[in-house]
Order: sequence, then structure tokens, then C-alpha cells
Amino acid sequence: MSETAIDIAPGSEVLETSLGVLHEVFGYDDFRGPQAEIVAHVGAGGDALVLMPTGGGKSLCYQVPAIVRERAGQGLTVVVSPLIALMHDQVGALIEAGVAAAFLNSSLSSEDAQKVEKQMLRGELTLLYAAPERLTTPRFLALLDSLHERGKLGLFAIDEAHCVSQWGHDFRPEYRALVVLHERFAGVPRVALTATADDLTRADIVERLQLQGARTFISSFDRPNIRYQLVEKKDATTQLLRFIRDEHGSAAGHDAGIVYCQSRRRVEEVAAMLCDAGLTALPYHAGLDAAVRQRHQDRFLREEGLIMVATIAFGMGIDKPDVRFVAHLDMPKNIEGYYQETGRAGRDGEPANAWMAYGLQDVVNQRRMIDESPAADEFKQVLRGKLDALLTLAEASDCRRVRLLSYFGEASQPCGNCDNCLTPPELHDATESARKLLSCIYRVQQASGTAFGAGHIMDILRGKLTEKVTQYGHEKLSTFGIGADLSETQWRALLRQLIAREAVAVHDAPYNTLHLADAARDILKGQSPVWLKTLSDKAAGSSRGSRQRAARATARDDGQPLSLSERECLEALKTWRAGVAREHNLPAFVIFHDATLRAIASRKPETLADLDGIAGIGQKKREAYGADVVRVVSAFV
Repeated sequence: MSETAIDIAPGSEVLETSLGVLHEVFGYDDFRGPQAEIVAHVGAGGDALVLMPTGGGKSLCYQVPAIVRERAGQGLTVVVSPLIALMHDQVGALIEAGVAAAFLNSSLSSEDAQKVEKQMLRGELTLLYAAPERLTTPRFLALLDSLHERGKLGLFAIDEAHCVSQWGHDFRPEYRALVVLHERFAGVPRVALTATADDLTRADIVERLQLQGARTFISSFDRPNIRYQLVEKKDATTQLLRFIRDEHGSAAGHDAGIVYCQSRRRVEEVAAMLCDAGLTALPYHAGLDAAVRQRHQDRFLREEGLIMVATIAFGMGIDKPDVRFVAHLDMPKNIEGYYQETGRAGRDGEPANAWMAYGLQDVVNQRRMIDESPAADEFKQVLRGKLDALLTLAEASDCRRVRLLSYFGEASQPCGNCDNCLTPPELHDATESARKLLSCIYRVQQASGTAFGAGHIMDILRGKLTEKVTQYGHEKLSTFGIGADLSETQWRALLRQLIAREAVAVHDAPYNTLHLADAARDILKGQSPVWLKTLSDKAAGSSRGSRQRAARATARDDGQPLSLSERECLEALKTWRAGVAREHNLPAFVIFHDATLRAIASRKPETLADLDGIAGIGQKKREAYGADVVRVVSAFV
């Protein structure tokens, strides 16, 4: 849905031309959701800010207008893209589809870069991908000036536009310099695209890129194929392994997935643990050599069933459609980061999981990083608010999806597909326990004149005579032993909620001492009730994981199961596709998506004409691969 509606007649020239391009080049008959409205607006020369979830088809929102405008003599589309790997794969996919595209980045030799520049100046390219750092150099701007003077600069597409905002989860200062596009090439339309931006980030994008006159198109943020599961962190690596084996493993292997960890050391440890457990996993973090990172990323994109264990340095622009799960072993900084990272699962629309293990230490660590940052107090306050919103999502006992979408300003109904919907948690009144915990913090500080950390407070509550407890005489406090009825895990869960409600503050890094905060007063007076989830080890949906995986792998495009012959045909097509992908040095999905292969296997085309109407087979791919596809299928007709 667009915030600012535009009137597009069904027979409008731009829209009809765009539909022709969509069918001829990309092999699809119709646009999805708001794509038609966006494509018509941008193709006609309008500026736009596009917010569309991962897997929603953002790329087509500028690729189709780029082709339409180039065919109309309006020139080159320049795409600002932050990652070399993303440029390589998107350009490869466009060339496979018969579109003249290229990229300029540091992976090219000086000679190859000059060849691309000459193609650009001769008008031989439809789309050119470049990083923001290169685009704003005097040399590149001079090339753009030359095109602009001849009326051959047709469109600027700014991908991952949230990078321009200091409030976004992946701020990149070099994006700020892109305002030069408006100042220097005022007549050239611009489209900025992102999958994740709250109101504050959207406003910042508009201001920083001077898109005040642009139309804003906001698709639903809902990713209904993703199941959200957030669990209490106990032994996180054991929990992760159980999750993968229960929901994403089979006798034939395991699904592709991404596991996010906060530190480089943790990445290495978890990758090694998964490999020791018989899974195929690779580490990825900024401390690895650039060649190693590239090699691991290439393997992840090109191989099936590989798990990437990574810091947040990995993932932006990863177009792999069949990532079946994204797991977090540490809590992200905010909901935008969480949404962006989990959105890398299930880009193909098939069922996927977003799983996270979180605990009290995650909250403490994130709060400490905010407090210790050199940022201004106003900025820190915004960051604290974003962290609190994510903690509230984690502690929620109602539908995760409703909470998540509400953060982005979208109303929804309970989804029936998250952990809380599938296995509604039991709640109990924890007000009295909360008062005990708050009282203990107060009594300890009053008796000792200093504050202590969570572990010591819980030892006192549970009546444990540790050396530290007796050293300070805290066994004599009235709160000693009054919480022996609860486990340490339960006390930590309660403490997290009190931190989220700003009843407890964590200070004095690295000791992380606990202090009463403003909201503690009403709880101590009994005027503000506290409800807590009853902890359970039961994992929502785990019993159906293998069935869901098997059904997904053997389903036709109409949802019906493939026959034995059709499954054998599908495997033969995948084997053929893998060989073509290796030959072209591209991921297999760039040749054909799994959904396209399943449609071919179910229809069993006997002639090139029979390929018509199969989604994902455009004119160029039909010419390049049609005969081979028919040959492979012929063995199963």
C-alpha cells in the first residue's frame, strides 16, 4: 500500500510497457502487491521511497523501470549498492535474463574498470551497479556529468537506503554523500529502497537524501511464512543444535541457515561445534582475511545445506532464496536489526524459522554498550528505547507477529504461527516475587553502602551461604532466603522484565551492579502488578519440522505433492542446473529458482512452446536453456 496514492489507469502506457518487460525479460505475468504502482510511478520519472520486506521483490521496482526508460532513450540507471557480492550476483542474474548490466567495484582490475566506463559512456549498458564510495568520487561524477549533458542518465536507484540514517541498524556514513545526486542531477529521478525502517529512520532517509517531494510506498512488513520463536537462554549451543536437528534436519542432510553471534570468538566456537556435530558450517566475521570471507560467502550462496555462523558483518544483500532458518544466539540491538536479519530466511516464500535464545546477560551487555558509547545523551536515549522495544517483544506472552508489526505501525491479528500462538504460555502473578527482588536490592545497598550484581542478589534471595554473602554479612538481611521457592532461571527472567519496565537499572560496568529505578516505587507499593511467563522447554512446532521440510521439498506450484516421477525429474533438473551454475560462476538460483524447477517437473514440457507460462522463464532464458530443459525432462515423460 502506498502512503500517497497515485491514479494509474489499467491501460497506462508505462504500466503496459512494464508488464511487457516483466513477461519478456523476467518470465512473470503479473506484478505482486504494490510493484505495479511503484514501477509505473518510477518508470514515468517520479521520485520514490520504497519500503518492502525482504523477498517482496524490491529489485524489480527499479530493474523494470530501468529497462523501460533505457528503451525509451532516457539512458542509464545507476544502482547504488553497498556490497561487492550483491553486485556480482545481481549483475549475473540480469545478464542471464538478457539485460546489459555491469558493476564497478574494487574486484575489477584497472583495465576491466576502464572497459566498463567506456561501455557506460557509449550507452551500451542499461544498469550499472556501484558502491556509494565510488559513486561520489570526482572521476565517477565527471562520467555521470558527461551522460547527463547528453540526456543519457535515466534513473538513480539507492538500495539499502536505511544505511543513510543514524537511527538505522546499519548506518554507513558514506551514504550521506549521496545527497550530491539531487544537488548535481536534479532532473534525474531517484528511487530509494529498504526492507526495514521505522518512522524515525524513514524521516531521516527523506531528509538526508532530500526526497521531500518523493512518494512513499509502504508494503506490509508481514512475512507470514516466517515462524518466530524466542526461547529462554540456558545452554544456548545445545538448544541451537536441538533446534536445527528437530526442525531443519533429515536423513538427507540439513537446511541452509544463518546463525548470528555477537562476538568473533563466539562465531568460531559455534561453527566448530556444529561441524563436530556432523553439520556443514562456516564462520564469517570481520577478523577473517577478506579472501576467506569471500570464499565462505561464495560457498554459502552456491552450496545447498550450508550453515553460516556469523556476526552482523554478514548478510546484507544476500539474495539466497532458500535460507530456511535464521538463529540468534545473542540478542540484537533493536527490532530493525532483528527484522532485517530474520528476513534473510524464506525469501522464496516457503516456510522458514526465526529462532532466538536470549537471556539476562544479553540485556546487560547491550545496555552497557549503549551507556559506554561516546554518543550524545539524546542519541543514547533513542537507542535505549529501541532496545527496550526488542526486550518487550522477547518477553511478550501474546502474538510475536502482532507486536513486531505494531512496531512498524502496522495493525494485525494473531498469526497462529509463532511460538506464543502455537503454544500459549502460562502466566502467573509474580508481583510478590518482584517486590522481594526489589526489596533485596534496596536492603543490600542500604546495609553495605554499595551495590552488587545480579548473581549475588539471587544468592541472597535463594538463601545460599556463599563466601561473598558471609563476607558482607548479608545472611543477616531480612531478605535472605525469602526467594528459595524460585530457581535462578526464574529470578533472572523476572529481573529481565523489571529491567524492561525500568524498575531496575544496571550501572557500573564491568561489575553490572543493580539499582532501583523510578518504576520500582509503584511495584513495591503493590500498585503495579507484574505477570511472568511460566518457563517451559517445549519448542513450538518442533514435532512438525521434518514433515514441513519434506512437504516443502516435494510440492508442486499448486501446493499438491509431486509424484515419484516428478520428484525424480526435479532432482535431474537440479543436477543440470548445478552444472550450469558452476560453468557460469553463479549461484544456482540465478539460473532458475526451485519454484521454477518444480513447475517444470510437474508440467513436463515436451517442446519449447510448452515452457510458455512457467514463471521465471523469460525470453533469453528460454533461448539459452529451453532445449536443455526439454532434453532433461524427456527422460521422465
